[in-house]
Amino acid sequence: MVFKVTVSSARRATRTMWLLVLVSLPVCISVCRASSPQEDSAMENIVTEKKAEESHRQDSADLLIFILLLTLTILTIWLFKHRRFRFLHETGLAMIYGLIVGVILRYGIHVPRDVSNITMDCHVNASPATLLVNVSGKFYEYTLKGEISGNEVNDVQDNEMLRKVTFDPEVFFNILLPPIIFHAGYSLKRRHFFRNMGSILAYAFLGTVISCFIIGLLMYGCVMLMKQVGQLNGDFFFTDCLFFGAIVSATDPVTVLAIFNELQVDADLYALLFGESVLNDAVAVVLTSSIVAYQPEGDNSHTFEVMAMLKSFGIFLGVFSGSFALGVATGVVTALISFFFGLDFQLLETALFFLMSWSTFLLAEACGFTGVVAVLFCGITQAHYTYNNLSPESQDRTKQLFELLNFLAENFIFSYMGLTLFTFQNHVFSPMFIIGAFIAIFLGRAANIYPLSFLLNLGRRNKIRSNFQHMMMFAGLRGAMTFALSIRDTATYARQMMFSTTLLVVFFTVWICGGGTTQMLSCQHIRVGVDSDQDNSLSLAEGSERRSTKQESAWLFRIWYNFDHNYLKPILTHSGPPLTATLPPCCGPLARFLTSPQAFENEGQLKDDDSDLILRDGDISLTYGDITVSTDASGSHTSGGPAFAGAATSDDLDRELAYGDNELVMRGTRLVLPMDDSEPPFTESHHRMRM
Repeated sequence: MVFKVTVSSARRATRTMWLLVLVSLPVCISVCRASSPQEDSAMENIVTEKKAEESHRQDSADLLIFILLLTLTILTIWLFKHRRFRFLHETGLAMIYGLIVGVILRYGIHVPRDVSNITMDCHVNASPATLLVNVSGKFYEYTLKGEISGNEVNDVQDNEMLRKVTFDPEVFFNILLPPIIFHAGYSLKRRHFFRNMGSILAYAFLGTVISCFIIGLLMYGCVMLMKQVGQLNGDFFFTDCLFFGAIVSATDPVTVLAIFNELQVDADLYALLFGESVLNDAVAVVLTSSIVAYQPEGDNSHTFEVMAMLKSFGIFLGVFSGSFALGVATGVVTALISFFFGLDFQLLETALFFLMSWSTFLLAEACGFTGVVAVLFCGITQAHYTYNNLSPESQDRTKQLFELLNFLAENFIFSYMGLTLFTFQNHVFSPMFIIGAFIAIFLGRAANIYPLSFLLNLGRRNKIRSNFQHMMMFAGLRGAMTFALSIRDTATYARQMMFSTTLLVVFFTVWICGGGTTQMLSCQHIRVGVDSDQDNSLSLAEGSERRSTKQESAWLFRIWYNFDHNYLKPILTHSGPPLTATLPPCCGPLARFLTSPQAFENEGQLKDDDSDLILRDGDISLTYGDITVSTDASGSHTSGGPAFAGAATSDDLDRELAYGDNELVMRGTRLVLPMDDSEPPFTESHHRMRM
């Protein structure tokens, strides 16, 4: 093998801040050369400095290409939003611009060959990361850039431009992915998420595993067929097929969700899609790690062995649970820091919030866990606890900061996808493998959505309708996570074929499925223009549906909510009821010590988006004007007040709960529920209640 290396002097600046040079297996090569005069040495130093300066300019030009791509994408998006053009999302547009620039770099720009480049044979058993070359007593460091095929040896200089715009895959994991994943957790609409939590967990965990194995089995059959007809030019094992199934099972319906948000599509459908995409990215990352860790005993590392499979399953559970615990712990630590030191300096608050959030990802990766899972649950924890401790200015800053970082990182990745289709040097396109991949992905998605939806509907009051299922099937786009997982390792023939196929899958799903979202919504007769905050209220006219709200949310969540609301929030935040109201009287001194002064000040007003999901009949009394309405465990209502005339039906009370300017008292804590300004006209029975 021949490797392309570049000379870097001691004075040459590091090209990228994230490059970690591992000096291993140094090989010293002595080059016989006549001694040069001191003048020649000085001239050589000048030439080296000029080359370093030229390299710096080239690197700046490469980064400028991506900046211009993002700028052009933003300007075009601006135009699309003014024209209300929804057939192409910003991510698909970024990919198109990346393709155009990739074609120009590949076929339109040719760098003249440098005659000073020398190709030497270095026969070693392994490819060292760094070579030290002794040239007339001076040591030069050669850094490995990658393998070059034999037919490209004479065109190394022409391909130098393409290599410079090819980033280290770790850049995507350590720099670009964290803000995308954190923003997903930080912006999660918890009310609708927890109302559908059981279904989301089923789709994300069980559905992703089903999809992975269905795709893996089908692709293994495709690979065996390719081997029989002689279209397979390298090794492709069953574990490779499972790995491919894991990376393409990570959905990223960013295009669909953006259209959903703009059109205000049904909140439950949005929550199901968004929750599944957020969690199944994390599951897919851990699945890939478990598949890579599969190692049977013996010489053949690709045979099936029960103990090796159980070990991989244990690694899956260990990595996921460890990453989850690390992310939650970091979020709690940040909440405690902001609890004791916040509210004074907004800039420092925002900076600390940002650094603690990003460090969660790096800490998890350094500890051998998965940063994607850790930073996701860190974002959810930060939104639940730390956000309440920030000043209003810092709350706005953090939301806008991560929204901006998410937008730039996501569009950068999609631009790079288009660019990589032409700049990546080791593409392996196989028509049979590509066709088989599309069929397997379609069947894997169908095996995920339809059987699980049928089983989930057996226990759901609010059924997942068939048009919702078809929309979820259609909206299974692949995006940034699939690309990042596939580009992380392209060393073997199988991984190179996976990467090339994955690019085409992402292009197709983003352009075709993403572009056809509006038409699919119309075809499936899915309602749009629904305000998610009023979505529950609209169903109250059906009467009994409002009284069953407590049963729609997961029972486990209701138990957790009571514990969190009464004990954790008062300790970790300035919101929630004071501990003096929730702990026994004997714990009064401890309760007063742990409760912040702000909690006592906010005792009369609690802000919580999830409170309407866990109302339990035995604990509720409703105060409306001079009327007090209570419910008992059986669901019956009792009312009283000096001006109450006539008996109110349960529907009347439900409507009052939905639309009135009311206060809710639960377990001694007064909850003021914000209501929408648009009040529907009251019926005659409502007027009688208010007279």
